[in-house]
Amino acid sequence: MTTTSPQGRTELLSPDRDPVRVLIVDDEAPLAQLLSMALRYEGWEVRSAGDGAAALSAAREFRPDAVVLDVLLPDMDGLAVLGRLRLEAPDVPVLFLTARDAVEDRIAGLTAGGDDYVTKPFSLEEVVARLRGLIRRSGTATARSESTLVVGDLVLDEDSHEVYRGADSIHLTATEFELLRFLMRNPRRVLSKAQILDRVWNYDFGGQANVVELYISYLRKKIDVGRSPMIHTRRGAGYLIKPGE
Repeated sequence: MTTTSPQGRTELLSPDRDPVRVLIVDDEAPLAQLLSMALRYEGWEVRSAGDGAAALSAAREFRPDAVVLDVLLPDMDGLAVLGRLRLEAPDVPVLFLTARDAVEDRIAGLTAGGDDYVTKPFSLEEVVARLRGLIRRSGTATARSESTLVVGDLVLDEDSHEVYRGADSIHLTATEFELLRFLMRNPRRVLSKAQILDRVWNYDFGGQANVVELYISYLRKKIDVGRSPMIHTRRGAGYLIKPGE
């Protein structure tokens, strides 16, 4: 099945038609976790490594479609990691991530074989956008061409904004549609209220988390009432959608 992202961007697939795989190499664990979360929101598969040796081992096993590589690592220079990585994966796009912002450092990274360069501090949106551009240009991923999400007997068409449960057409408001789309983009995955607020109501939303509970109840009334429930609550964790029993 083919989809676009919740922001309307075409979703990328690896050559084997699986989600794009990205390896993050950074010894700052909180930063790596934040990046991993942002990339998983894109529907990508993510693995992280905290030093050069772990990165090379992960690359051999994980076979990433793109690499985010910090220049300053505890055991070896990121440029050295890139050199060894290129021996096994000469075409994988690499985005350097570092606190160094001098022109000579950028030139050194690009000359060593890096494809792009982002300095800290940075925005998550910029990293995601640059990775998407690198992956597209490298030809290591293909774009999905359709725009239909399917979970069980629930179908959502992102182009026409039509939603069906079986043969029944379901009318949704714009916000309900975005919420359902986010749930269906992550079937069987528990999504927290914070994740839903960030994605559906945008990062600058200033309201309370109970707005998520309210709109979940709206969706349930339109999708689940009189049918096998698809939207489920995991108390203390969040919500998920899965095919009805």
